[in-house]
Amino acid sequence: MTPSEMVDTNLLRLFDLLYSTNSVTRSAELLGLSQPTVSIWLVKLRKQFNDPLFVRTTEGMQPTPRAEALVGIVRAALESLRQLSESEPVFHPASAQRTFRICMTDASHITLLPQLLSHVRALAPGIRLDAARIDADMPRALQAGDADIAIGLIPQLEAGFYQQTLFTQDWVCLANAGHPRIGDTLSLDQYADESHILIGSGTGSILLGDALKRQKIERKVLLELPGFLGLSAILSSTDLIATLPRQIGETLARMAGLRVLACPVAIPSFTVKQHWHARYHHDAANRWLRGVCANLFLKS
Repeated sequence: MTPSEMVDTNLLRLFDLLYSTNSVTRSAELLGLSQPTVSIWLVKLRKQFNDPLFVRTTEGMQPTPRAEALVGIVRAALESLRQLSESEPVFHPASAQRTFRICMTDASHITLLPQLLSHVRALAPGIRLDAARIDADMPRALQAGDADIAIGLIPQLEAGFYQQTLFTQDWVCLANAGHPRIGDTLSLDQYADESHILIGSGTGSILLGDALKRQKIERKVLLELPGFLGLSAILSSTDLIATLPRQIGETLARMAGLRVLACPVAIPSFTVKQHWHARYHHDAANRWLRGVCANLFLKS
């Protein structure tokens, strides 16, 4: 066979069946063809490989040394073609062994990750979750497959990314349940008079800061934190207050017995979305993970 000649897939299937059955008749039955047609195909095979390949004996059609040398290659080629012809890869979470890396905020570590982890452990015990930061490297990580999805308020993602809105966030204030000056409501004057904890990281904090600046409201900030770690413990032991998105606010309030108050400042709401790169839009595993997040967190 010259390098320019291509072997027909049907001829490879015949080769495999002849090797397995040692019979032209049985191979014809399995292929759904007449025996004369299979005999013609065998002639083509012999011509292409310049070898008899299968020789009639008292024990049926036996492979020649050349056929013995080729059978592994032929079967590997057929398997590769079978995989290529599959219409859509399937992800089986119950038996999967892999790691999903999700970029998210520290607020999502508290509000979303416990529920997601519990759900994934029940459906896919062999899957590990890694929580990564939302930072300047995140777009590259999503594109390269070093991260699978990102969840949060991430307006900086550019072309090449898909997104799905999961839920909308408005704002609340948190205070000690026994706060000496605040009852069930918080007025704008009280908001301006009280001392605050500022959460300095995240796109949400920029929205909050811009809204306060537009309305010319200055907070008395006594403490700035880089994230939500330690916030509930500090609120529980002081008379400071904090302004934060509703989901993390209500979660911390339940955990630490804090008071949730309607925020007296008009702050724009925002949407939390899941994001993924176009390279993995049709990836079966990535689609499964996105579906899990949508089922858990999507609010209509």
